[in-house]
Amino acid sequence: MPPRARLTHVDAKGAARMVDVGAKPVTERRATARGMLRLSTATVELVRDGKTPKGDVLAAARLAGIMAAKKTSELIPLTHPLPITYASVELAVDDDGIGIEATVATAAQTGVEMEALTAVTVAGLTLYDMLKAVERGARLTDVRLVEKTGGKSGTYRGK
Repeated sequence: MPPRARLTHVDAKGAARMVDVGAKPVTERRATARGMLRLSTATVELVRDGKTPKGDVLAAARLAGIMAAKKTSELIPLTHPLPITYASVELAVDDDGIGIEATVATAAQTGVEMEALTAVTVAGLTLYDMLKAVERGARLTDVRLVEKTGGKSGTYRGK
């Protein structure tokens, strides 16, 4: 395979492996991911009014997302444990649901894209868990990396 097309998490025999990043330089790295928990208007109003049955769903989701960023290497098999220097989860209540944005930073030999994506996903799952009593049909959608900086590959900006 051409160098860019080679899968880095697979050895010559096709077995999964953790990439050796030991020779890579430590650099500042940052990643931002986003997602959306789609909700009915009635559920959005309960969140806005602070009248959900399980209390402050936004605070719980924010904390769960930050905790998830710190635990990513325990959840995703081939990710490296990283020294997280910053993690934030911002939630925006919109007419059709709750927007979720996570930003994670480190000074390390590999990036924090997975940590940001994990933070968004776990924050969304926490929101779902806390709101399922009023809306089982809520949907976690559009989870994606929107920006990453640092490292050999440089900057990436998505949508």
